Amino acid sequence: MEFHVIQRCGDSRARLGEIVTPHGRFETPVFMPVGTQGSVKALSSDDLENVGVKVILANTYHLYLRPGHHIVEKLGGLHRFMSWKAPILTDSGGFQVYSLARLRSISEEGVTFQSHLDGKKHFVGPEEAMAIQMALGGDMIMSFDECAPYPADYAYVKNSVRLTTLWAERCLEHKSDDNQALFGIVQGGMFPELREESAKSLVHMSFQGYALGGLSVGEDRETRRHVIEKTVPFLPEEKPVYLMGVGKPEDIVDAVLLGVDMFDCVLPTRNARNGTLFTPQGPLVIKNARYADDPEPIDDACGCYTCAHFSRAYLRHLFMAKELLSYRLNSIHNLYYYNHFMSEIRSAIRQGRLVEYCQHFYEGRSGSPDP
Repeated sequence: MEFHVIQRCGDSRARLGEIVTPHGRFETPVFMPVGTQGSVKALSSDDLENVGVKVILANTYHLYLRPGHHIVEKLGGLHRFMSWKAPILTDSGGFQVYSLARLRSISEEGVTFQSHLDGKKHFVGPEEAMAIQMALGGDMIMSFDECAPYPADYAYVKNSVRLTTLWAERCLEHKSDDNQALFGIVQGGMFPELREESAKSLVHMSFQGYALGGLSVGEDRETRRHVIEKTVPFLPEEKPVYLMGVGKPEDIVDAVLLGVDMFDCVLPTRNARNGTLFTPQGPLVIKNARYADDPEPIDDACGCYTCAHFSRAYLRHLFMAKELLSYRLNSIHNLYYYNHFMSEIRSAIRQGRLVEYCQHFYEGRSGSPDP
């Protein structure tokens, strides 16, 4: 993987960049839709291409359980398996250490999970996480980490940083595919001094990219912004910075201004399936009765397939009738919104007017159609 900084924004830490991988290149800042099980829910690869998606994320833990990484490898790797030609990032399974807390136990060696599918026990440590991700064949892969819950006391988070650092070293030792870029994950909870410690330890190991983990776990927006602001300066400027699991548009704007290059979140597609649609003015909740006979598109300035062909009234009908087409049309719109939103951010950086763009963005959302 190669990362090039194309242009910096003088009024902030924001930068326009480009990442080159074996399966193509894309500009940053970028948003990656989440294809947890080798599929961005309700959408085909053609749908993703048509809304302008350049890179997606897939989940190591879930693909390990089903269908199994060896099957994916046997069938030509994840790109061929899901018929996706562009770059893929695979997470390490570390987030499941947090999200499946009731089904796992942690030791120095790794994590023993009880499968949420059949109850069987599985062990995943740094070596296993690397082996699974190498078999899947993603372009960018993540080191195995321990994501502390929120809130958590200082002693717990300090030990989480210790484990994450030890596991990162073992991931580096076990990685053998030079075509895959390995990212180290900075932990440290909401304690700036532990974030600094984690970042410095990982930078000393020289990863190809760095991620901020352990955020969007229940903390408020201002706390999250403070942690990012106090962490990014300790990461090398010549490497991409990835904020994991953060996806509200306003949080993305905050983080771009602080120097973050990459984002992922289930928010746009999950909200689509729940009937919440993104617009420049804020969320539109399509189930609301006010849209029952509304002939307008979701957003008359949107260029997506859904807005070009269907009214709010029809989309509300599909959602209320639980028609499967509702998931697809809503997801197409939300991912188009996100991709266009990120394109606007990149253009603003290129034109040297990002701060002005962000001010306009914040002001525009005060007129949300469904406050």
